[in-house]
Formats: sequence, C-alpha cells, structure tokens
Amino acid sequence: MRTILHVDMDAFYASIEERDHPKLRGQPIIVGGSADHRGVVSAANYPARKFGVHSAMPMKTARQLCPQAHFFPVRMSAYAEISHSIQKIFRKYTPLVEPLSLDEAFLDVSGSQLLFGNGREIATAIKQEISQSLQLIASVGVAPNKFLAKIASDAEKPDGLVVVEPDKIQEFLDPLSVSRVWGIGKVATQRFDRLGIKTIAQLRVMEQKILSELFGEQGSHLWHLAQGLDDRAVVPERQAKSISHETTFSSDINDLEILKTVLIGLVEDVARRLRKNKLRGKTIQLKIRYDDFSTFTRSITVSQPTDLTRDIEHSALQLLDQKLPDRPLSIRLIGVGVTGFQSGALQQKSLFDEEELQKFSRLDQVRDQIASRFGSDSITRGNRISSEDSQEETSS
Repeated sequence: MRTILHVDMDAFYASIEERDHPKLRGQPIIVGGSADHRGVVSAANYPARKFGVHSAMPMKTARQLCPQAHFFPVRMSAYAEISHSIQKIFRKYTPLVEPLSLDEAFLDVSGSQLLFGNGREIATAIKQEISQSLQLIASVGVAPNKFLAKIASDAEKPDGLVVVEPDKIQEFLDPLSVSRVWGIGKVATQRFDRLGIKTIAQLRVMEQKILSELFGEQGSHLWHLAQGLDDRAVVPERQAKSISHETTFSSDINDLEILKTVLIGLVEDVARRLRKNKLRGKTIQLKIRYDDFSTFTRSITVSQPTDLTRDIEHSALQLLDQKLPDRPLSIRLIGVGVTGFQSGALQQKSLFDEEELQKFSRLDQVRDQIASRFGSDSITRGNRISSEDSQEETSS
C-alpha cells in the first residue's frame, strides 16, 4: 500500500512576511494587491483570519474587516525562491514530488521508508527541517492516498501532523462534514442538507445511482471519495501530461475582475513551472466550477507550443471573457492548465509578432533569474495581483 504525504505551508506568504518582520509576530498580517486597484487578498495569517479575512477577498473588504492589520504587497520572487528551498527538502526523501503550487505538494514516500522510517517519521523530519532551516511552519497529512492525505493536512492546522492508518480510514472520514469532500461546495452541501445528509458517514451509505442522478458523472466520484478511495498516483512535473493550477475559493466569487486577477496569478505559476521543467505546450485550458457543482472546461490550441506568461495569459483571459456559459457568475473554483507538450528546445513562435515574442521571452527570463538568484521583486508587471489558493484541489 502506498504512503502519501501532503505538505501544506501554513499561511505561506503571510508567514514569510511575519518571519521577515519579527516585531510583528502574532499581529494580523495581510498580503495582496492595492485596495485602490481592485486588489485581492493573496494570504492572511491566522490572527487576521479571526476577523474573517480570507484569500481572494477584495482588499478593500479586508481593510474594513481588519483595519489594524499590517498590509504587504506580494513579493512573488521571494516566495518562489523559498518554495524552491522547500522542494529541495522534499526531494531529499523521495523523487516522487508533485507540486500543487508554491506552498504545497504531494510526496509518495512508499519506497523511502527503509531509508528514512515510516510516513510519520518522514513527515516529522520534513517539518523539523523546514522549521530549522527556513523558520516556517508546515502541516502534513500522511495517508494511503492523495484525497486522505490532503484532508489530513488540513485537520489540525496550523503546525499539524495527522496520520490516517489504512485500517482507520472510515473512522477518520465518517465524522467529517460532506463539505470536506473535494468538489462539494456551498450549493451541493445545501442539497445534501435537504436530504438529511450532513456527514461523510451518511454520504458513504448512499447508493451510487442516487448520487449520479443528483450530480451526474461526478456522483460516482463523490461516492468513491466517501469510501476513502482515490487511485491517483503522485506524478512529478517532468512526467506530467499537463501542468495546471487551480484554486477553490472560501466563498463564491461573482466579480469578473476578481476572477481575472486570480487567473493571472495562476497563469504566472503555471508558466514559471513550464520554464523550470523546459516544457512548452500548445493547448491552454480554463476550468470553472460554479456554486451548483457544474464544472466547465474550455481550451484554446495555439499554432506553436509556448511557455510565455503573456501567451498563456492572453489565451486564458480570452476563454474567461468569451467562452463561459451564459449564466450568472457564482464561481467556486477557477483553474488554468497547459498541455500538448513539446521539447523546450524547439523554436517557438507566439500569438504576437517576433519582436514582441523576444521582448516577452526576455522579460520572463529576467523574472525567473531574479526568482532563483535574488528572491526580490525588482521587476513587477503592472497588472499582476496574486491570489493564494484557499483550498487547493488538484494541480499537476
């Protein structure tokens, strides 16, 4: 049986700012864009969350809820450099590391236990090394599969370590709310509530047929998760068929401009990971999940494979503007991905002319060099407003 770890850094961006400004330790800290330019919250530490502040919230609202907080702009290059250091720690214990974003990853340590001990011991060692070398805190879930490990890492935040033993899966899952199952949002939770289904234990004994009638093909998926079943493997990025990043919001978003700023942040993460792995792709995909659980995926295939932030952003925003269903916005999840890989050594052209291609390529190269060498945001794109995911479902 596999042993999977899900490592999730606690309030990553805000914790870095708190670490770098020790006099503010224990005080509310919020990281994000400008309140004057429709900026959104990228991260809030736990003292700020007590006031109701959460990621993807308009910064203006965050300032109203917690005016005494200390506000910091996003320093993405610094966060990326620290993330790189964290990934190096992971790879000391296993080559099977699947990053989900800058602040979380799945690790398959099934083949590492003769060298480093069982899952709990490896998780403890990783937490200790992150704490000692970077002065940051991680929460870790240890379980036989990704779904269980992800829920376990969130069970005792901050600074949690939860192990789900193979013979204790239902004991762990059954008391939890159905909302803890991936994909079940506010509207789906309300539908279950009307049926008298409040816990995973009650969901687990429902017939697959009924779930399929309620939620279509997703119904079978929900049934399997309620049983604690998830056969997805941990796939390192270099072996992945796609690289993607998606975020599930703490509350549904109905503002298109906020969705755009969040999408730009996701695009930059995906583009950076493409270049890091020397990959270029031809197909850009947008994923949207509404509050009623309906999920739509739209894609554009470009003429030549690309790893340029500008190309991917252009396509993703075009999909968001033009390809969504004609219905009111109430978005629970948004994601972006790139697939159709070709070697990074191949000559690429762009959605733009050759001169613009060279300009954007140089800009991406400079930003990547800054991230790896200096860890400071000496160059920032004007329309960049990042949003840290509140609940990461999947990324590859």
